[in-house]
Amino acid sequence: MTGEPLKNELMHRYELHLEGKIALLAYELRNNDTVVLTHTFVPPELRGKNVAAILTKFALDDVRRQGKKVVPQCSYAAAFLERNKEYADLAVQA
Repeated sequence: MTGEPLKNELMHRYELHLEGKIALLAYELRNNDTVVLTHTFVPPELRGKNVAAILTKFALDDVRRQGKKVVPQCSYAAAFLERNKEYADLAVQA
């Protein structure tokens, strides 16, 4: 798999472009210190390739670099945080 995740600040989403498709993890900013992860979408052709995990890890690393917290409103992001305890310090309740 090739391609690197990127942050599309204009569209408020993290993206991964692969095989002519775009997987995304949408977010909203709350106040100035919290990022709400709202929705993950992976095109059917890219499913089963760990794409959602790559995007979520990239997003959480970005949130950490900014010194912000995260609300995992998206069910995938919530499950990722539950499985990956190294990001537990970022999570706050909605």
